[in-house]
Amino acid sequence: MHWKLAARAEKMNPSVIREILKVTERPGIISLAGGLPSPKTFPISAFAEACANVLHKDGQAALQYAASEGYGPLREAVCDMLPWKVDPAQVLITTGSQQGLDLIAKVLLDPGSRVLVETPTYLGALQAFSPMEPEPVSVASDDEGVVVEDLVAKSKDARFVYLLPNFQNPTGRTMTEERRAAVSEAAAKAGLPIIEDNPYGELWFDEAPPLPLTARNPEGCIYLGSFSKVLAPGLRLGFLVAPKAIYPKLLQAKQAADLHTPSFNQRMVSEVMKDGFLGRHVPTIRALYKRQRDVMLAALTREMAGLQVEFNKPNGGMFLWLRLPPGVDSVALLPKAVDRGVAFVPGLPFYAGEGDPRTLRLSFVTASDEEINTAIAALADAIREQLAHGAAAEVERQLAAHPS
Repeated sequence: MHWKLAARAEKMNPSVIREILKVTERPGIISLAGGLPSPKTFPISAFAEACANVLHKDGQAALQYAASEGYGPLREAVCDMLPWKVDPAQVLITTGSQQGLDLIAKVLLDPGSRVLVETPTYLGALQAFSPMEPEPVSVASDDEGVVVEDLVAKSKDARFVYLLPNFQNPTGRTMTEERRAAVSEAAAKAGLPIIEDNPYGELWFDEAPPLPLTARNPEGCIYLGSFSKVLAPGLRLGFLVAPKAIYPKLLQAKQAADLHTPSFNQRMVSEVMKDGFLGRHVPTIRALYKRQRDVMLAALTREMAGLQVEFNKPNGGMFLWLRLPPGVDSVALLPKAVDRGVAFVPGLPFYAGEGDPRTLRLSFVTASDEEINTAIAALADAIREQLAHGAAAEVERQLAAHPS
């Protein structure tokens, strides 16, 4: 049998991160690669109680087909979580926020459509957009987020700009209040819709991030959120908030994709969230992640001394962004690091355009203190080996160019 693939399928690629995660299944590998929440944060006893309550009180409805929009009380709970006034009729419960990206791509993109993204940006978004065959355009970015002047210069004919203002994946950076105000104003003036992805916004350490972009211009934004980082990713529960003008098309795309997000999972989360559970639970996640971030920063400061390695200090989230010394490529470094028992994600896949081969992403939330210290020491050793190899190669090149 000869299967002929659609053109869009030919262009699909496997997730670089998922492929790297396969390596981490090998015995003895400490993974700083995956964007997985710490399983220590999963409220198992709360879910056990909620499961029993849902089945006892409303088991038949929980196990039946349900409305595509989502479970009403959960949609109302989402509205209560958000810092601006939202009608539950604007909330669509999705099978993870990743599905929200897929629905947006199906509804808003045609082949060749220009999509603006940060430099770098979330790899999963690039993958979600890719089947619709758009033209992703990288917008210059700094430590405060996208550069407004470049955003404006590239906004003509763009369908939307995709942004992660809070503790961005992969860099961990947060868009400042001043930059948010400027981006929101510039996008509104240019008629450029904003897709605001906020899976990490509740995971702040010392200070909550500024008001979302969507709160500043609700009619010009689609907002994505997730329960994966504050409850558990295995539930595959996310949501989007959309202007009423575009909501019906997103709903139709949802109906075509999977009819509805599992109703049992929705009711369980709604049950868990009642009585202010998130307000008590999320601070424990923040405290754990902040301490693990500090352990990694201390290890990097100690182990990378003298290696010309640059790294940031994220104020929340799950990731830290690292830049290697001149001449050291993170893709070439990865197998050497794996040989020493540590895995990370090279930075190149996170770029829509030409990327920086010296960058890589580290996750600090799933490894123990001891594992973080061991892994960072091993990574430093791998960098030293790569630097020594590069120096030796340069000597050989010079000798070949100038034989005695």
